[in-house]
Amino acid sequence: MAEPRALIVDDDTDFRESLELLVQRERFATRSARSLEDARKELAAGPFDVVLMDLGLPDGDGLAWLREHEVRAGTEVIVITGSTSVEAAIGALRAGALDYLTKPIDRARLSTALLNVARTKELKAQVGSLRGELRDLGRFGAMVGRSKAMLDIYDLVARVAPTDATVLITGESGTGKELVAQTIHALSARKAQVLLPVNCGAVSPTLIESELFGHERGSFTGADKQRKGYFERANGGTLFLDEVSEMPLDLQVKLLRVLETGAIVRVGGSEPISVDVRVVAATNRNPVEAVKDGQLREDLYYRLNVFPIHLPPLRGRPEDIELLADYFLSELNRAAESRKRWSRAALQRLSQSPWTGNVRELKNVVQRAFILGNEEIGAETLPLTAAASARPTEASSIQVAIGSTISDAECALILATLHALGDDKKKTAETLGVSLKTLYNRLNVYAARGDLKRDGAAAPAPPAPVATAPADPNLPDATDRAARPTG
Repeated sequence: MAEPRALIVDDDTDFRESLELLVQRERFATRSARSLEDARKELAAGPFDVVLMDLGLPDGDGLAWLREHEVRAGTEVIVITGSTSVEAAIGALRAGALDYLTKPIDRARLSTALLNVARTKELKAQVGSLRGELRDLGRFGAMVGRSKAMLDIYDLVARVAPTDATVLITGESGTGKELVAQTIHALSARKAQVLLPVNCGAVSPTLIESELFGHERGSFTGADKQRKGYFERANGGTLFLDEVSEMPLDLQVKLLRVLETGAIVRVGGSEPISVDVRVVAATNRNPVEAVKDGQLREDLYYRLNVFPIHLPPLRGRPEDIELLADYFLSELNRAAESRKRWSRAALQRLSQSPWTGNVRELKNVVQRAFILGNEEIGAETLPLTAAASARPTEASSIQVAIGSTISDAECALILATLHALGDDKKKTAETLGVSLKTLYNRLNVYAARGDLKRDGAAAPAPPAPVATAPADPNLPDATDRAARPTG
């Protein structure tokens, strides 16, 4: 089998020659060039598996050269940059580079980058084939849709998945951010390893550091044994940090350090532990606004935002609603070995719904309609909240039994609002005027005492004499008080 070929482009003769020797030790045949003009001549003379290119060349911009069609299509590119050119390196990754190296070259990282060349070429061939086969069917990995907006998302995922670049996924709750993370992982060189999801907003602030980085025995009360955190457990794989903007600010500093050094320190420990983890983060907040509001550190935002992907809301791609409804229905049919189908009236009602809860809300509505519907599922199986009243109005009300405690009234208000907003916890917290963490804490309490089912729905309650009262936006203040420690 022929040796892979590498082209080294750098105007520093000593550095170029020393890098050639290192690349040759990795069993690559090498050629060298000292300028863009020389590099073009070398590429015209024959194909290369990889180009290692300095961004600062005497006769032009390396980034512009990187975007040339013949380079992107036939050759992997690893950019070389000085330690002060990290922003340029990030721009190169977005332009399609496989990796970047900083001067002086770390031999271990160079070896890893060259090893990834062969893997990435194979993965890109697989991804290209998959994309061609599935685009017409409206599916790509775990994602569903054939709208222009989704086809653009597929292109971004196809480009970034084979690399190790950090990805920041933004979009409203329920748009499918975790599905994007799953697809990125499934199409990466890490697909044989674990993908671990962590909801940063659902973990108690006092426990999240231990959850992420692990702890040593005796490091705090209850730590009766050593425990590995998510980073160690995801070693070699991918860590999906959902709702990353809900992470406490002091922990954001430690996360930034891990991303920059590739090492963690367990709670109660002192020795750094190297980890090889790709991070994919997500937030349903606007990250720029989160930075302005002091909820997300600016330096962490830029470190996570190497390759941004924004998911449109379902209302922004209405042509995908019927496709998604058919997909969810076919999954239910397959599981139940049935052949139910939509009526035209049902599909029309689905297409007219506002879907404030996005794809997650649509999936829940389809499941309910499947249970209620016959062989042909009619429009009457679709709840009014999906078609006409997905968000509370001024006329919305709750019913509270006479003699109920404030705690019971609070529970009824929270659960009713959560249901009306399609189980969108972020919007529910904003509507009630409480923090997302407070909402999660109250839902955990309700689940523990049986008021909330495991799927997040309110448990049925027996009928009782009621007094009807309008939804009171001031009532959730009691939630904040109840969630605070006393004494």
